[in-house]
Amino acid sequence: MSTITAKDFKEIVLGRRSVKNYDPAVKISREEMTEILAEATTAPSSINMQPWRFVVIDTPEGKAKLAELAMYNTNQVNTSAAVIAVFGDMKCIENADEIYGKSVELGYMPEDVKEKLVASFKPMYENLPEQNMRDIVLIDASLVSMQLMLVARAHGYDTNPIGGYDKQQIAEAFGLEKERYVPIMLISIGKAATEGRPSYRLPVEAVTTWK
Repeated sequence: MSTITAKDFKEIVLGRRSVKNYDPAVKISREEMTEILAEATTAPSSINMQPWRFVVIDTPEGKAKLAELAMYNTNQVNTSAAVIAVFGDMKCIENADEIYGKSVELGYMPEDVKEKLVASFKPMYENLPEQNMRDIVLIDASLVSMQLMLVARAHGYDTNPIGGYDKQQIAEAFGLEKERYVPIMLISIGKAATEGRPSYRLPVEAVTTWK
């Protein structure tokens, strides 16, 4: 992918549209999809626990299964190059030692700082009430989802965030532990067959207060 200028980035953000109808002939290689996901996962997260988990649904079999769970969004499912199911890992703290250990190895922080931080927040995360943990992973996985949509646009693709699907069954349907992995959203990705429509946004004055 070529270098993105500040002007390009502004166009990426302001030109994003939710696309409902894709060119079914357009496919995305798993190598490029991996690149897109890697760039998306530079998004911020609480204490860098990166609780997002992705299921990339790009096979006919996977799409057929998903279509049954997203009955009001089957056009996006059927015509897109792929649908990315984003989940939040309720036990993301299990990766703390790997994440912070690698940070030490790469020279991002000294060992003593790593030990102090992990000893401080690991017990806290392990004992958080379920609703508090759900709130954390929902926010963090939503951040990566928005970044994923912008990264996809920088790669020349269109997207659509989807909330209308069976959240009670989707984890188990794709082999994930239901109690551990919280469904966040689906994101269809591909090349638009018809352009997404612009939509009205409330003026900043209507949604902002200054103190």
